[in-house]
Amino acid sequence: MSQPLITLDFLDSSTAPTAEAHQPAEAVRVSPGTRTGRQRKLYIESYGCQMNFSDSEIVSSILFEEGFDTTEQLADADLVLLNTCSIREKAEQTVRMRLKQINGHKKQHPGLLVGVLGCMAERLKTKFLEEEKIVDLVVGPDAYRDLPRLISEVDGGQKAVNVLLSREETYADITPVRLNSNGVSAFVSIMRGCDNMCSFCVVPFTRGRERSRDAYSIVRECQDLVAAGYKEVTLLGQNVDSYKWASEDGTEHVNFAQLLERVALVSPALRVRFSTSHPKDITDEVLHTMARHENICKYIHLPAQSGNSRVLKLMNRTYDRPWYEERVRAIRRILGEDCAISTDMISGFCSETEEEHQDSLSLLDFAQYDMGYNFFYSERPGTLAARKLADDIPLEVKKRRLQEIIDRQQLHARARYARMVGRVHQVLVEGTSKRSQEHLSGRNSQNQVVIFPRGNFQKGDYVNVLATSTTGAALLGEAV
Repeated sequence: MSQPLITLDFLDSSTAPTAEAHQPAEAVRVSPGTRTGRQRKLYIESYGCQMNFSDSEIVSSILFEEGFDTTEQLADADLVLLNTCSIREKAEQTVRMRLKQINGHKKQHPGLLVGVLGCMAERLKTKFLEEEKIVDLVVGPDAYRDLPRLISEVDGGQKAVNVLLSREETYADITPVRLNSNGVSAFVSIMRGCDNMCSFCVVPFTRGRERSRDAYSIVRECQDLVAAGYKEVTLLGQNVDSYKWASEDGTEHVNFAQLLERVALVSPALRVRFSTSHPKDITDEVLHTMARHENICKYIHLPAQSGNSRVLKLMNRTYDRPWYEERVRAIRRILGEDCAISTDMISGFCSETEEEHQDSLSLLDFAQYDMGYNFFYSERPGTLAARKLADDIPLEVKKRRLQEIIDRQQLHARARYARMVGRVHQVLVEGTSKRSQEHLSGRNSQNQVVIFPRGNFQKGDYVNVLATSTTGAALLGEAV
């Protein structure tokens, strides 16, 4: 077996759209091994967003109960699952390339089972199973409980598929196997699906309608994480600000601001983050809740997508530029200038003019973002834009506009890092620096990377660090 079959060397990390992108759409994680002596081995790769990484932990938990340990070695696997992303064409190309590699490996190991999970499952089920015949099972994001039955069907020689979307499934009762965690930070899914029909986005069609998890189950999961030694949770949802849960008898209602406070009160030593906020839904109540609790991190991902109101209307974002600017002003007013804000920006959306592109650049100047996740428009089959709008901006124009957005954003990111030099930051240590085992790396409340000498500190410690300089993408300092 050739080496590339069991590595991810085929991934070209240089294609990431911006150096600041914390998790670009092409990000991939291999779940580490559990090694508890179970008979069968599961190898799972997760592509794309934090929601997929969280879902893979749910899948691992379900299959752990069915006799599967996880392994980080494809060569040892009895079952290979790729948890996929459809949000951009590049992500789908990456998965297809990987499936070709794995099928080459399967020719020498015909007993190997190969499956696709997640967002590509519903969209490409027929192609994968019947036309191209490159997988044995296809499972959508709401059907993971059905995996044991589907695997049994494949064991019996059948192909298996379940991509049914649910209006109720939240996996609230399943305790994830924390495989995609550093042992310090953990993802906690608070809702699934999305009711926003942004014209460029495939998520409502692949993940279904919006459903909020029982607030008590979320708090219990966070309490369990604290008891297990975790120091930080990130509350996940396609649009966390639209979280709304009601008790069965209708006597109790919990919105996102109230949930955020309940989680913050689990422990003052537990840092709380969340992602993603929608500009149309983030409320002053959420911002005031963040201001009241020191352990709620002062970082908000607030995707703009465009700085032009006409383009925003075509995108069906349901807000215009003045509305977005008012939300940025509210963040600065309530949480102060130090609160970090990041954005998503799409260049070259359908019919975008040069003047409208300039509006996106001017929004970057207005908001002074700390981080940017920037991409050129990639038409996704089945979306409203694909059905109703012409993808009429030449690729070279999209790429040129994207580079201008990246260049402008990097200027602001460097300035935001520079203004933090000379200050003391509380840093949660996540591990050693990638460049030196003698230095530790962690993040401050603003989600900025901070690197400092190891000393006697270790992963999971809170350390006060005086930032003495910056690389433009990280703060460098000394413990004080």
